[in-house]
This record gives sequence, structure tokens and C-alpha cells, in this order.
Amino acid sequence: MKSGFNLKNYRPVSVVNQLRASILQKIKRGEEILPEIQGREETKKDVLRALLSGYNIYLVSEEGTGKTRLAKSLTRLLSPIPRIKNCPYNDDPKWPAHLLCPKCAEDPVREYELVAGERRFSRIQGNDYTDEGKLLGLVDIHAIAQGRSPTDAMAFAATGIFRANRGILFIDELPAIRTKVQVLLHPVLEEKKAILEEYNWEHPLDIVLVATGNPQGFSHVNEVPRPLLDRLELIYMPLPSKDIEMEIMLREKFKTENYSHDAERGGDCLPYGIDISDIERKVALPWWIMYLLNESISHSRKCGLLDKTASLRGSYRALDHTYASAELENRNIGYLQDAVAGLKLALRGRIELKPDLIDFENPEESFKRTDEVSEDLLWNAFENLSSSIMADCDRERLAKDIRQVILCSEEIKNLTCKLQDYGELNRVIRKMGMMGKEKVKSELLNDREKEIFAEPEASGQETLEQYNYSAFEVVLNAALHSSLITVEEIRGRVFMPAMITWAKGRR
Repeated sequence: MKSGFNLKNYRPVSVVNQLRASILQKIKRGEEILPEIQGREETKKDVLRALLSGYNIYLVSEEGTGKTRLAKSLTRLLSPIPRIKNCPYNDDPKWPAHLLCPKCAEDPVREYELVAGERRFSRIQGNDYTDEGKLLGLVDIHAIAQGRSPTDAMAFAATGIFRANRGILFIDELPAIRTKVQVLLHPVLEEKKAILEEYNWEHPLDIVLVATGNPQGFSHVNEVPRPLLDRLELIYMPLPSKDIEMEIMLREKFKTENYSHDAERGGDCLPYGIDISDIERKVALPWWIMYLLNESISHSRKCGLLDKTASLRGSYRALDHTYASAELENRNIGYLQDAVAGLKLALRGRIELKPDLIDFENPEESFKRTDEVSEDLLWNAFENLSSSIMADCDRERLAKDIRQVILCSEEIKNLTCKLQDYGELNRVIRKMGMMGKEKVKSELLNDREKEIFAEPEASGQETLEQYNYSAFEVVLNAALHSSLITVEEIRGRVFMPAMITWAKGRR
């Protein structure tokens, strides 16, 4: 008996039926089945249709859409099951001898242990070096040294596919594997067994395969054999909508608890001189900074200058680097310049210029151009924001207020105490504050953000001053975008993202 488990009353159930039972139970209880994946409802339904029918899956999408997360989330639908203790093949203690691996078949004492679903997940990374050894296994040189014959099944060391036995086999980038290696999957999917001819041994396999590829790899790397494709359900996984991507950005951002593995390494005390407050992220980003980052990433996917656009990973890293930029300046509130710096760092290795825009003889110039595109993406993100924050305002009065503030540097530095003197500007900034409650879910915010979203005036003088300045900075750039003021009026006074001019007409 282990944790209420009774081996006597247990009988083996295939992975397909475990998944099916778990999915149907959740449907009956009205529970969300794949809560780890936000949006992409049709994709999730197709995945669940395939699983309910007992079939394997081939997910095709661009980079960074959450394919790996989806595959791992399936393991949470699997309940703990018994396996023969330390068996690399996950043999079931109730299987008859002819189904067991050679080691378990020889051992009359079959102690067992319970294995959670998350531990029955094996990932194989597809690339040019993925061979039979990585898929199935290889000769155990230690067994050979102890006198085993190279053709003895006891001298075989199991790898990827066997580790997934009675669980989920995840093959990332299937088309990156050479076609002649991919064909080794045929008997695994069709006959539910691994065939090792050189050992004259076949071993039963109970797996669900989730393979992935991207459209470019699907078409241009290695051909996925038609017989193999015929054994897989092809499902496209798109990027989420902007609203869902914003939620993902906020859920995936850096959190102190993300580093819980520190505690797993032993001890519950922090080193001398470090307090938990030194680790926590206390910077707050106003909703307009989050919005501009979200819009910038969206614009990257429509930009005519780019061959490769930003992934979901680029989204939440841009957010994280924006927080970090404000931390570097020892500020409580994120500014527009922080968003630009964060976006540049996040996109530099994740977007790719068209070949005719790359200076292959001068890499530094290509890096510079990539950064300029990132900054231009943020500038273009003002397109929708401008109309939103300036709706129903008196534009002439707003432009007049902005001009008066920027003409006096002291007014900019101490904007909060002077803001009431600028009626239309004050009204727009207050309106922006109210809009935040509708733009972002409160539970996704840190404590300081919840405070400024609810009542900026209660956040303390320093934070309020920075908050109002951040709002003013955005209003000013929105006014510039709407041609209410000119670049010459604000140049050198307030930060504005640069607009690229070397690629006019191609955006």
C-alpha cells in the first residue's frame, strides 16, 4: 500500500484510456482541460478530439507559440501509476513476463513505485544528430565490460522512446530529423512496439506521441514520410490574439517564485546580506507601457522589413527587460525609454531583417538596423493608443498644455504639483488612469501595480511623480503621432522613440 494505492485491486490501463478518462471526467465536472494554454481554442479542441479518439498528434506552428507547454500539460491529465522499481522501461508490475524488459523478466522480486504523470514525459530534440541511439538506445559499455554479449538485450541501454513508455513522447522539430531515422517511428505508432533487430528483441510500448514542426521546417528541412504523416493528426497552433498574448506576457514574466528551485537545492535560509525584498521585483509598469509592448510585438508580425518576426517568448521577455530597465535607473515606475530598451534586447535575436537590409560585411550596422526597427515598431504602436487616450478631448487645448509644460524643464520634473494648472492634460492623464482597470486583469499585477491601478495618489509622492511623468511622456508622444505637436518642439526635452527613415515605403 502506497499513499492509499492498493496493487491488488489495480489493473493496467493504457495511456490512451487514461487520457480519455481524465478528459471526460473534466468535461463532466465543467473544468477547463488545458488551463496552461491561453486562447487557441480550436487548436485545443483538435488536440482533445485526437486524444479522445486515441491518436497521435503533429503540431505545426511558428516558433514560440507554446507547443512544448501544450505537450507537457498533457502529462497533468495522467494519474500516478505503479512501475517496477527503477525499471528504465516503466514496466508495469502486473504485466505478464513476456511483456517485461529482460531485466524485470529475470528478477523474481518485483518491488514497485508510483510514478506521476509529469515523470512519464520524454523529450527528443530533433536535429541532424538525432539518430537511432537517441530515439531508442545504444549498447551499454558497462554491461559489455562485465561480460555481456553486444547482442544480449541486457547490454542495451534504453533512451528517449523507452523513457516515454506509459506516458507522453514529445519529439520537438520532427522535420529536423533525417527521414531515414524518422521511419523508426513506424512500428512504434502502428504496432505499439520497439523492434531491435540486432538484439532479436521486441518490446511493447504504450505511448502517445506529440511531434512538432514549424511551417518552414515542415516544408524545407527533411521530408516527413507520407506513411508517418498518415499516422499523425496534423494540427496547426497559431499565435494567440493580442489580448491573450498580453495575459501570457504578464503570467510568464519574472517572479520571485520562479526561482523556487533555489530552495530545492537545500536549506530555507538566504545567504548573509540577502533578503527576500532584495529579490522581489517592485517596479510597476503602467498599463500604457504594457499596451505599447504588446502592440509593438503585434506590429512586428506585419512589418515588411522582417523575414522573421517575434515569438511569444519575445513578448514576455520584452516586458521583463522593461522592468529591468527601470530597476537599473532605481525607479518605481517604468518609462517609455525603458520599453524601448526592453524591446530592443528582447527582439534582437528574435526578429530578422530582410536579406537586402542586412550588411553582411558590417555586422554592427545590421545590429543597429535591427534595434532601429524595434524602436520604430514601438513608435508605430502609438497608432491605436493615440486615438484611444485622446478620444473626446479638446485637442487644441491639449496641445497648448503640452507646449507650456515642455517649455519649462522645472514643470516636467515636478509635474504632479503643477498638473492641475493644465486642465486638458490633467483630464487626459486621469482618464488614462481609469482606463487601466479595464485593460489588465488585476490578479496579473504585482503589488505596486495594483496600488497605482487602483489609486495612484495613494502610492506615495515619489511613485506618483514618476507615474504622472510616464503618463505625460506617453500623451506627448501620442500627440506627436497625431500631428498635434512637432518633433522640433520636443526634441531633447522628452524621450520619443526614433522613426526609421532608411526603409520608407516598405513598412
